[in-house]
Amino acid sequence: MKKFFGLAASALVLASAIVPVATTVSAQEDENFSVVMITDVGGVDDRSFNQSAWEGLQAFGEEQGIERGVDGYEYLQSDSDSDFIPNLNTALQANFDLIFGIGFKLEEAMAEVAAQNPDRHFAIVDSVIDAPNVASLTFLDNEAAFLAGVAAAHTTQTNHVGFIGGQEGFVIDRFEAGFVEGVKAVNPDIEITVEYAGSFGDASRGRQIAAAMYANGADIIYHASGDTGNGVFSEARDLVTNDPSLNIWVIGVDRDQVEEGQIEIDGEVRNLTLTSTLKNVGESVKLFSEKTMAGNFEAGTTIYGLADGGVGLTEGELSEEALAAVAEYTQLIIDGEIEVPEAPVE
Repeated sequence: MKKFFGLAASALVLASAIVPVATTVSAQEDENFSVVMITDVGGVDDRSFNQSAWEGLQAFGEEQGIERGVDGYEYLQSDSDSDFIPNLNTALQANFDLIFGIGFKLEEAMAEVAAQNPDRHFAIVDSVIDAPNVASLTFLDNEAAFLAGVAAAHTTQTNHVGFIGGQEGFVIDRFEAGFVEGVKAVNPDIEITVEYAGSFGDASRGRQIAAAMYANGADIIYHASGDTGNGVFSEARDLVTNDPSLNIWVIGVDRDQVEEGQIEIDGEVRNLTLTSTLKNVGESVKLFSEKTMAGNFEAGTTIYGLADGGVGLTEGELSEEALAAVAEYTQLIIDGEIEVPEAPVE
């Protein structure tokens, strides 16, 4: 049976975590409720952040008997930052009742559009917009990333691990900071290489950086880079396919990326996904949509962490030693005995 450290299995637990800390905006219950999400540039099928949100929205639609489309649930694809405002305006013109922005990169665009449309409801994931008609859903990614660092430190055979970020910013800072501190908590002598791709949608750049890290001795890479991370997995799979004696790993992000690490060697399946940090984006999108549909839209900031099941870590391919260490550190974080930094320590 798979274990998910810090991630609650039931929607009830996560629902209890939604405790807004700002303004309430009343909304009338609508039998013809419609909701749309605007993706970040990684794409709706990035097998990571955007995909998790879309899966949550699909689950909402299925449970409510709502069909996909302008009268139900839908997504609008952003291929570049310049698509954010046009997509938000398209959503407004289509008269969606709730508009999600998936990712911190939409903050500026959503803040501008929300201010111009004070009677409409918006929600942003992974950022905070202080407005009476915007809900902000944020996650303590640093806590889950810390556990990934603990897992990596207990697994590495070369005492060298890597981190690949998509685009620098306060959100990915949490992933980097947590991972680095988790590794150091176990063994401060482990070498940690940190690189940024400058994009969440550049798989070829992810592959290039991963190739250099593996060549320089890193045997585990944790990526927080959206679709760019698919290149990290591709490089790991190709390296092991060409040389099965290699013992290298990738740590996935935002959802269980076990499928991305699967390869077949001599008729046997081998998995290169050591573990994945989980961000319950899909469940938060689903629950907030339900809440808004019921007429209970609430602006303000909701924060999800290990303690309430908003983030976690999969069991993956971790050893019993690593699992025990992850469980120990999970409890220390929940009990407040370890405070994980949200920004890299200089």
